Amino acid sequence: MKRMGLRCLDDFLNRSFYRLGLLVGHHPGYFLIVPVLLFLLCLTGYQRIHYNIDPEYLFSPVNGPGKYERAVVEEHFKLNYTHRFNVARITRAGRFGRVIITSSTRNKNMLRAEVWKEMRTLDDLIQNMTVFYDEEYFTYKDICAKWGNQCFQNDILNLDQIMEKVEAGTLRLTFPIMINPVTWDAHAFPVYFGGTEVSEDSTILSVPSVQLAYFTNVDTKKFDAKGAAWEDGFLDKIEEIQDGGFFKHIRIARFASRTLDHELEKNTRTVIPYFTSTFVIMALFSIVTCMMADWVRSKPWLGLLGNVSACMATVAAFGTCMYLDIDFIGINLAAPFLMIGIGIDDTFVMLAAWRRTSIKDTVPERMAKMLSEAAVSITITSVTDMISFFIGIFNPFPSVRIFCIYSSVATLFTFIFHLTFFTSCMALAGYCEQGNRHSIVCVKVQPVSKSRHRSIFYRLLCTGGVDPNDIDNVTDNKEHRLMVFFRDYFAKFLNNSFAKILIITTFLLYLLGAGYGVTQIEEGLERRKVAKSDSYAIEFFDREDDYFREFPYRIQVIVSGELNYSDPVIQKEVEHLTQTFENTSYVSGSLYSESWLRSFLSYVEHNNDYLNITIDNENDFLSALKEHWLYPSSQYALDVKFNKNGTRIQAMRFMIQAVNISGTEHEKEMVQALRQICSESPLNVSVFHPYFVFFDQFELVKPMSIQNMVMGAIIMMVISFLFIPNPLCSLWVAFSIISIETGVVGYMALWKVNLDSISMINLIMCIGFSVDFTAHICYAYMSSSAKHPDKRVQECLYALGLPIFQGAFSTILGMVALLLPNNYLFSVFFKMVFLVVFFGAMHGLFLLPVLLSIFGPGSCTNYDDPDEIKLSSIEKTFPRPYCIPHPQFTLNGSNLGNNLKGHNLSLENKPGGPKVNKAYVDLEKDLGLGTSEENSSESSSNKSNKKNILDEDISAWRRSYNLDLPAQRVLDIFGNDTEKEWRKSRELYESRRRSSDNWRKYQDSYNKSDEERYNRRCTPPQESYYRRPLSRSSSHHNLQHPRYVQELRFP
Repeated sequence: MKRMGLRCLDDFLNRSFYRLGLLVGHHPGYFLIVPVLLFLLCLTGYQRIHYNIDPEYLFSPVNGPGKYERAVVEEHFKLNYTHRFNVARITRAGRFGRVIITSSTRNKNMLRAEVWKEMRTLDDLIQNMTVFYDEEYFTYKDICAKWGNQCFQNDILNLDQIMEKVEAGTLRLTFPIMINPVTWDAHAFPVYFGGTEVSEDSTILSVPSVQLAYFTNVDTKKFDAKGAAWEDGFLDKIEEIQDGGFFKHIRIARFASRTLDHELEKNTRTVIPYFTSTFVIMALFSIVTCMMADWVRSKPWLGLLGNVSACMATVAAFGTCMYLDIDFIGINLAAPFLMIGIGIDDTFVMLAAWRRTSIKDTVPERMAKMLSEAAVSITITSVTDMISFFIGIFNPFPSVRIFCIYSSVATLFTFIFHLTFFTSCMALAGYCEQGNRHSIVCVKVQPVSKSRHRSIFYRLLCTGGVDPNDIDNVTDNKEHRLMVFFRDYFAKFLNNSFAKILIITTFLLYLLGAGYGVTQIEEGLERRKVAKSDSYAIEFFDREDDYFREFPYRIQVIVSGELNYSDPVIQKEVEHLTQTFENTSYVSGSLYSESWLRSFLSYVEHNNDYLNITIDNENDFLSALKEHWLYPSSQYALDVKFNKNGTRIQAMRFMIQAVNISGTEHEKEMVQALRQICSESPLNVSVFHPYFVFFDQFELVKPMSIQNMVMGAIIMMVISFLFIPNPLCSLWVAFSIISIETGVVGYMALWKVNLDSISMINLIMCIGFSVDFTAHICYAYMSSSAKHPDKRVQECLYALGLPIFQGAFSTILGMVALLLPNNYLFSVFFKMVFLVVFFGAMHGLFLLPVLLSIFGPGSCTNYDDPDEIKLSSIEKTFPRPYCIPHPQFTLNGSNLGNNLKGHNLSLENKPGGPKVNKAYVDLEKDLGLGTSEENSSESSSNKSNKKNILDEDISAWRRSYNLDLPAQRVLDIFGNDTEKEWRKSRELYESRRRSSDNWRKYQDSYNKSDEERYNRRCTPPQESYYRRPLSRSSSHHNLQHPRYVQELRFP
């Protein structure tokens, strides 16, 4: 087979891994103990764990525009929770508790006296609830956010004094604002009422939902800590009230600022119990997969130790990251499931390479050859996975960055532990195999060929290995049935024209479905998806989306820079800016806006005669503003920032109201439209709402995902070319990456997975996974020495069909546990890993073999292999020798001196005759993933290439006419008994054939050349070395006829 790959890199890896294998084979103990000590050392890093569950930090971009806008607001208008709190002007979530109240009876209208009475009772329970923290008892009134000396109040509850009149219809509530005739409070109904039904004359007909809010002081760390404790008590109290059936007319949904933090923590805890079950399932799968009918060559303990190696590597990698003070987040717990899958794949590769080594070699030599052959395969798999995670390290989302750091280090440690800890375990297992010991109990057993006299239980459970006196006997060396299935049945199916049409048609339908899915994809991580499906927060989010999306966000507009607001030009520019915002479809009209400048100018215009003030110059303007409008109790005083001297306005703020915003796509469009207005304004303008920090992900996740996928695909192509520098192969790999990534993106949308920071992690990860199967199939097909595409397909599927199935199944099996906790964050990992592994396996097993056979090398070859000579019908009637010769075309020094030189046989190749191979080297490197269940000590590709070489040699001596040594000379070497028997069989067959009616039919065509060809075919090779004398075969497997065979049989 032709070598492919960047020769210097390939040679370097082979030499390095060969030396490592020798070293491990001679000193396995060091490579076993040192990784264990490293694991124990890194385990101490967990004492420095810093667990981060802040959703704003994790799921918003580091340098997003929302955080810049918040910095601008806080620079000029930092909110004072102690004396000057205003809920519309908050810049951070702070500490709060919210409830959304609905009717629990058939009458869904909340405008009833009994409902308002229970709501007032609920408010009293919340405000009087006692909380203990830091050896101190306190209530809401002790830590509440205040305006002046009063806590923030839900003044809508004051309607209880007039609710009987409202229910009776004698008093009507007008939307959106109404003055309470009893308390003279101004009630802004859109703030408290949700889903309000309003008549044409703005009278409120029904209210299906009411919300109440409670904010605590967070000006100091102590207040913040108390607020967090109060929130926990608040949530527990509402749960107790709701579950206890305390109220008959209302139902309560609760939410607090720490709810998302709690949900992230709960999500983490739900997946931890499945670690044990996943390890057990994967261990059982590995043990079963690594077992064979041969109890000596079976490696069940290595299957288990492959899982142990991956787990140790992951734990050590996490401890190392914690030593580096890298935050730990909940979604990191998905990484161990991935690492187990990657580790098991490497285990299969290394075991397959081990079984391809010769059992005649010593254990260090077998270890060296094993690592040398598996070097490219496990290296390209590990490197592609590591680099795909390295790409994510530069992502602006901290959640993506942290997960990729932990996963990339874990992938590196898994690679290192498999080269040290696992290889040392393989060396110890190799010494057991060398001693013909049972793979489980490590006691010496007999091979199958020598245990026929033993009981059936012994033959089934205690036999294995080979007979040292007859290593190559058929009884102890059997082909794997599944590998034969992929070669003789599955490949034959793929080579069928109808199958090719079916597969290509299915692929086109797959692309059509993926394309449709791409058009349906939604962006953004919704809040409800962070919570568990059975969380109390889901009910709150659903009610908020159902009832409070008409007026969802109170948006702040900040104009920075020292401006002369007495200048009419500046006044017009600010007014024009305000009207521009109000004229967009995302903002309500001027009735819901709140601008101190607009109100002040209107106040001066309507009261100028009475006030007798002027605002024509800046000093007069500022004096009138401070004296008549920005008095301490006015909320407008929070919207004007003066310079240090108070001689000029340094920044101003006005409020606008978002309207009819529902869904992440609508929210993204709203933010983009508002920021576009700011960028087009001649003023230095910014817009802000605390949720804008989260909305920034909607704008960045799509371009970042595309950038990461394109960059990853290019890097994967470069890596593939480094290891397999065939341009055509690189193009097929690139085609596969694009196809698989398109399928993953399209079908994840159809599977209800949004394009968000979580799915972005998986898309980055999928780039590396999509290379594994496809690159190895392309490499195997391009490396095949067969000339016909059908035979190339057979060879690559014989070598890689079973390993691809094993690798795909093990990876999916390892991720199933993430589907069980029933939460969005981890279910996304399972869905997307399932998609990429499934599509990758389908590309490797079905699509690529078909496309390569149509468009790849040899696709224009429509003839059979010229070296393969088929017997004609008349040739099949010729007699065959009864004995089964075992020619061997490989010569070595010891065989040469003992067998041929003693009989004066020439070693020189005769013209036109067969070629004698004087030295045999490994014909095949590892084509890719390998197989973990190959029963033979040689690889599938080695067997295929050896058979091709033998067929060529047989054809050569069949075609030769100039044979210096007659058959009698060869027969004299091995004895006359065989010659007599062979001649007797030939004469008997000739007599029967000549007496038949068919003889006359072929007599005319049977000439001298036919007789010479017959003699050449039925005469044993005259220049081939025979390992043992010709004798009658006792193996029924080698006979196709009771007395005669049609072809020579080779070991």
